Amino acid sequence: MNSADTNVLVRLIARDDPHQTASAEGFVKTGVWVSVLALAEAVWVFESFYKRTPRELAETIEMLLFNNNVVLEDSDAVRAALELFRARPSLGFTDCLILELARKSGHLPLGTFDRNLAKLDGAQKL
Repeated sequence: MNSADTNVLVRLIARDDPHQTASAEGFVKTGVWVSVLALAEAVWVFESFYKRTPRELAETIEMLLFNNNVVLEDSDAVRAALELFRARPSLGFTDCLILELARKSGHLPLGTFDRNLAKLDGAQKL
């Protein structure tokens, strides 16, 4: 299976460059694997550059989770992070993902200086 980087994800979702969108669609047609790092970076691009709202970000992540041509690394952790992000969008998806990956790996507590993140089960304010 091929793997897709952040730029491929951004082109697939933003669809703001017809040539690159077509290339990305052709590349993922047979299936692609996407790392959590590429996903987190794509979410950052959509939040920072494209000014997507938390709701739009959640819809984008969900679309990738349920796309038959996309396999997300640690999809169960991504799913849990998405659920947490929907409940607490002020945390940001990336922080939710970091916590859920730590939980899945059995490496808790997650040390943080973020007061809001520290309120969650599995996180510890330093």
